Amino acid sequence: MKVRTLFLLIVLGATAVFAALNWNAFMAPATLSLGFASVQAPLGLIMLGLLILLTAFFLIFVVYLQTSVLFDTRRHARELQASRELADKAEASRLTELRAFMESELKRQAALDAESRAAVLARLDQLDHDLRAAVEQSGNTVSAYIGQLEDRLDRGAHGLAPRPL
Repeated sequence: MKVRTLFLLIVLGATAVFAALNWNAFMAPATLSLGFASVQAPLGLIMLGLLILLTAFFLIFVVYLQTSVLFDTRRHARELQASRELADKAEASRLTELRAFMESELKRQAALDAESRAAVLARLDQLDHDLRAAVEQSGNTVSAYIGQLEDRLDRGAHGLAPRPL
């Protein structure tokens, strides 16, 4: 039980005990002025009746507030659920679009990879051919120089004058 509810029950119980202990004073007649007439009535009983009437009014008011808050809460919960479902559908749609985009990009990338592998292999073949040609040409050049050196050495050894370069 909440502290406020417990406090309210204690106050109402204390008022009931006070009224029971002083019932004779509550029932004592008094002259009451209504503004346009005077009436003989028990003032304590009228005040106790007003207290009960106000308590009932406030209880009805609290029940009304609680009910309206409950209905608003349920309405907001339904709206929130509808919004959540809409957001989930939108998110699922975005994920589907992203998946489709990624699949198309991966397929395109795979095609590009196959093409680029073929291009790289062709380029490597060309570079290999060029390198072999350059090595062969260098070998021929070195052989020619060696041949010239041998020729010079042979001419120099036989007493012939070396050829001018």
